[in-house]
Amino acid sequence: MRLFVALDIDDNIRGRLSRFVEGVRGFSPGARWVQPESLHVTLKFVGEKNEAEAERIKQTVQTIVADGFEMSFCGFGFFPGAQAARVFWVGIEAGDQLSALAATVDRTLVQLDIPKEEHVFSPHLTLARRGGSSGSPHKQKGDNPNRGFAKLQEKLGALPAPEFGTTSAREFFLYQSKLSPKGSTYTKLARFPLR
Repeated sequence: MRLFVALDIDDNIRGRLSRFVEGVRGFSPGARWVQPESLHVTLKFVGEKNEAEAERIKQTVQTIVADGFEMSFCGFGFFPGAQAARVFWVGIEAGDQLSALAATVDRTLVQLDIPKEEHVFSPHLTLARRGGSSGSPHKQKGDNPNRGFAKLQEKLGALPAPEFGTTSAREFFLYQSKLSPKGSTYTKLARFPLR
């Protein structure tokens, strides 16, 4: 099973993001848009694991002690950059707490021989991926200038930076991801409270 650790977002913000996506998705019809119910803030992608490994991950992650915090969703951008955009995202402001939680999850899972992240954590909420390309936010071999998000970039450039609201992060989850031709579906396997 494909696993990752992430924060969920509250329904009010999910609704605002859904309305925003409905208003802009026509400007990039070839993109793979994330379904509103699938929106989440990834803390750590784990990868393929069997059931016994998933159970060890649950047991290990539940030892994490961290405080809750506020997250504001605002602005947007493109990974790895505007010229070779593969991912369209909304920004997240959360002080140092969100990055600290991601780093703690990363360090904790190293105990289970899950490789440490190579890149600095970049808080974001993925809204769309360019069709036929990786969803990775980092530069990859073969990234070339493209026009997949060009019209969307043009339209958004004329608008003020959107704000979607603030929510309290009080828990995070171990998710299972199932891939299908219609997109990924995510199932929460375990809940981990924040203080």
